[in-house]
Amino acid sequence: MTTRPRILVTLGDVAGIGPEVVAKAWPELQTICRPIVIGDIGWMRQATRFAPQPLEVMPVTRIEEAAPSPRSIPCLQGTTQDLRDIVVGKVSAASGRAAYDFLCTAIDRTLAKEADGIVTLPLHKEGLHAAGLRYPGHTEILAERTGVKEFGMMLYAPPRPPSLGIGVVHVTLHMALRDTFQHITTDAVLEKIHLLQGVMRKLCDGVPRLAVAALNPHASDGGLFGDEERTIIAPAVQRAQAAGVNVVGPLPSDTLFVHAQRGKFDGIVAMYHDQGHIALKLLTGLAAVNVTLGLPIVRTSVAHGTAYDIAGKGIADHRSLLEAARVAALLTRSEPERQRGSTENPRWRSGSE
Repeated sequence: MTTRPRILVTLGDVAGIGPEVVAKAWPELQTICRPIVIGDIGWMRQATRFAPQPLEVMPVTRIEEAAPSPRSIPCLQGTTQDLRDIVVGKVSAASGRAAYDFLCTAIDRTLAKEADGIVTLPLHKEGLHAAGLRYPGHTEILAERTGVKEFGMMLYAPPRPPSLGIGVVHVTLHMALRDTFQHITTDAVLEKIHLLQGVMRKLCDGVPRLAVAALNPHASDGGLFGDEERTIIAPAVQRAQAAGVNVVGPLPSDTLFVHAQRGKFDGIVAMYHDQGHIALKLLTGLAAVNVTLGLPIVRTSVAHGTAYDIAGKGIADHRSLLEAARVAALLTRSEPERQRGSTENPRWRSGSE
């Protein structure tokens, strides 16, 4: 029997819905992994009032001493910030700094092999900046803290019959749209193709089928609406194909995502944040999961924000956390374990393309 992986769950910005989501998901999380919260003990205790059953928060100082159960939440205090005066639904420097501290603590503990992976709840970018931390989000902190230069964020839609799983990685991410053009280069597109290839080999059966989205409408219609497809994107696809990657493109994004949803592609390289996010979130809603690629550790995240507008009201949905935990657990498993635990991919059974 495969041992459930030890997963560190960071609370994110405590003024948002993170603590509530953890409390609601906690009993079911036990069936997926061995979760340990990295956060603030006081805020985690407050959030237990939203749980479906009585929960006790147990402070721990060492990951290995944690004993999670359906009624017991081990919580390691991940910050020295005083969070007692934080107001739910309000940006603050203290909660922004604490969210950063929770993440760094989880990264360091996972790098030290004390845990198998990390699942993060949302932080607030304004809170980070209020604390003097000039990061666009989790992804950039993770890359810096782990010392990697080639990384990316993938939004993943887990398989939901009749649809197969779809992964979307972005060439550019958290930046103004006007700034994306200088960052979309042949090397950048090629890097993301290879990152996507690596992770999708773990998440789908067989050789992953990848596609690269065009930047311009209708893939520029032969140069009528720009030439980035011919001069930047196509050369990256050709280099990836020469290296043995099963990839095509650039393809118009307005039809590409339709084909992927119907099972033709397992993964897509999008050119910018909203090109990938809007399409996949429309397809999946709360089932979407963020996965950081290129790290020496496993990290997944919920695909929603802090939701300040509903924080503290007891109406937050916890399903994205469960999905993120399932994907993290899958990614922590070795290749033989994945093969033993996987079911036949419907595309091979049906012969569809």
